[in-house]
Amino acid sequence: MLHEVRLDWRNGPCRTIEVDSTETVVEAAERTGVNLPYGCLYGACGTCTARLIAGDLAHVERPRALKPRHSEAGYVLLCIATPRSDCHVEVGTTVQADLVSNPWK
Repeated sequence: MLHEVRLDWRNGPCRTIEVDSTETVVEAAERTGVNLPYGCLYGACGTCTARLIAGDLAHVERPRALKPRHSEAGYVLLCIATPRSDCHVEVGTTVQADLVSNPWK
């Protein structure tokens, strides 16, 4: 089943992609030529962190890069997240920065 996933970058563009319920948001983005930040592709590094604004995304593996409080606040890892409905997510490197301070800034 296909779901529309709206990707919003802070102070930037908005794109909507179709994501099959059997693929992750990162896989669908790659397939459609949309560049999303990602690293490990198995939920450990947190590079692909996004904030779920609306809809339902499910992690196919345990999101090791997220603390329980982050998940409760609506943060998801798009490399291991598949849609269960149409969704709206805030994406980009600044979203991950909400959770982890950068010591090199």
